[in-house]
Amino acid sequence: MGCCSSASSAAQSSKREWKPLEDRSCTDVPWLLLFILFCIGMGFICGFSVATGAAARLVSGYDSYGNICGQKNAKLEAIPNSGMDHTHRKYVFFLDPCNLDLINRKIKSIALCVTACPRQELKTLSEVQKFAEMNGSALCSYNLKPSEYTTSSKASVLCPKLPVPASAPIPFFHRCAPVNISCYAKFAEALITFVSDNSVLHRLISGVMTSKEIILGLCLLSLVLSMILMVIIRYISRVLVWILTILVILGSLGGTGVLWWLYAKQRKFPKETVTPEQLQIAEDNLQALLIYAISATVFTVILFLIMLVMRKRVALTIALFHVAGKVFIHLPLLVFQPFWTFFALVLFWAYWIMTLLFLGTTGSAVQNDQGFVEFRVSGPLQYMWWYHVVGLIWISEFILACQQMTVAGAVVTYYFTRDKRNLPFTPILASVNRLIRYHLGTVAKGSFIITLVKIPRMILMYMHSQLKGKENACARCVLKSCICCLWCLEKCLNYLNQNAYTATAINSTNFCTSAKDAFVILVENALRVAAINTVGDFMLFLGKVLIVCSTGLAGIMLLNYQQDYTVWVLPLIIVCLFAFLVAHCFLSIYEMVVDVLFLCFAIDTKYNDGSPGREFYMDKVLMEFVENSRKAMKEAGKGGVADARELKPMASGASSA
Repeated sequence: MGCCSSASSAAQSSKREWKPLEDRSCTDVPWLLLFILFCIGMGFICGFSVATGAAARLVSGYDSYGNICGQKNAKLEAIPNSGMDHTHRKYVFFLDPCNLDLINRKIKSIALCVTACPRQELKTLSEVQKFAEMNGSALCSYNLKPSEYTTSSKASVLCPKLPVPASAPIPFFHRCAPVNISCYAKFAEALITFVSDNSVLHRLISGVMTSKEIILGLCLLSLVLSMILMVIIRYISRVLVWILTILVILGSLGGTGVLWWLYAKQRKFPKETVTPEQLQIAEDNLQALLIYAISATVFTVILFLIMLVMRKRVALTIALFHVAGKVFIHLPLLVFQPFWTFFALVLFWAYWIMTLLFLGTTGSAVQNDQGFVEFRVSGPLQYMWWYHVVGLIWISEFILACQQMTVAGAVVTYYFTRDKRNLPFTPILASVNRLIRYHLGTVAKGSFIITLVKIPRMILMYMHSQLKGKENACARCVLKSCICCLWCLEKCLNYLNQNAYTATAINSTNFCTSAKDAFVILVENALRVAAINTVGDFMLFLGKVLIVCSTGLAGIMLLNYQQDYTVWVLPLIIVCLFAFLVAHCFLSIYEMVVDVLFLCFAIDTKYNDGSPGREFYMDKVLMEFVENSRKAMKEAGKGGVADARELKPMASGASSA
């Protein structure tokens, strides 16, 4: 990043003329080659794991003796029961499937290859023997014949733990998995350490399962509300800020009032006529409602105070919001950008998880202390895990950066095209074409810088979680401070990267030059950034709050009047988190558009003055805003210093004309 912070270079960039969309050249080609080599390394890891038989072991499964189910196997030296013919035994069955070893990330149970999974619960060894005789599927160790299940003294060790839960094969992976939720509840009990009372966890999981239809419906509602809000933003951007403000006020007050009303109603619950279990559920709901009501009250008060402070600067946002609405009208495909990005991320994450599973079953067969077979990688190849984890972060950031560059390129094309009738037929596809042809190296470099900051923060977070309760107060404070500083640095670099991509889309310069140019523009317009960009982001945050509050309020009403629910704390949290995630995905595109427009506007006012030969590129709404700012500055100069100071950057940018 040294090349991005040079003072002399910054001075040169301030003198250099910006030439929007005039020249196109490939940027940061060495970084593109480095990224391609890195992706080839990721492909090598996947190919190596497949070539060493990990794919067959992952998909078909293998028993505790190294035999792959569903095929003939070669004999392994010094390992009994290896080299068996399992052509007709296609499923992996665990004698104790609910015994999970979290430390070693595996099931602590003997695994066998069987012909069929027991679809019904088997309570006695006689039933296990009958199942083996009828289905030809022996559920006890290979050393024990079905006729010996009820007579052998070793049956208690070599046969499955009773009762044998009903199970079904996992699609594509040929493992017999218990169908009873109680088994999964035990997994969750081992993973969730903050729940001291296991009965609470069972009630939470039961609440999720009995409310799954409502959860799915509310998640769909949040998606519909996000789409509706995007349509509203396109057509009524002028009044959107005030509509959002009023709706958030009403939503916050309404949600807080409903929570307190439900709390007061729940306190009148008749305790004498219910069972102890129902009474415990009612007390849990009462405590949850109290926490929700207090949290909503505090949130509403803080929200009102922030809106009170920001109210004078709302007018600065309306002009950019109006132009952003026009951008979405001319570029309707922008609305679908979250879908393409999400689809690309899901495909990559699916590939990454599949390769990770391959790595978990790759390597050479090694006999452990219990005499069973494990597959381990030795030598330098055992560090492929770290390479794979870095690939997860870098390529994920690369995909997100490609979205930012695509949006920036399309919006820059819109802004710097004087006659909107001359826009490309599909500016989004034209932006994707420029990205692929010229700017993949810039995106690779920007995403790598984010990766360099993210990896140390994740390592420190892992260390903090492992040392929790063991380190002294000083070490804990240092760790948290480092994590916080790296988080702040990551957010700042993310914002600078986004503006660097915009500068690259305008001038087709490399990453460091673009980041330097964007930084100079942002510093010169520091108060504009605070007044326009921050307020715009806050308004979009209010939109996210509106969607979450609406979905949460609907969830409260539906869950409250559902008769067969238990504890609905977890379902409501799931719904609200999903609603915020969906709203963030959609409104983040609008946020990008506003940020790109702001940088284009700042460059436009710096290098153009409206005179012949130096006409503004900006929309008429922004021209009116510049003129109003001039008038407001003159009036503020007479009436008060504070207002003049707030409007001075806007006026000086325009007066340079």
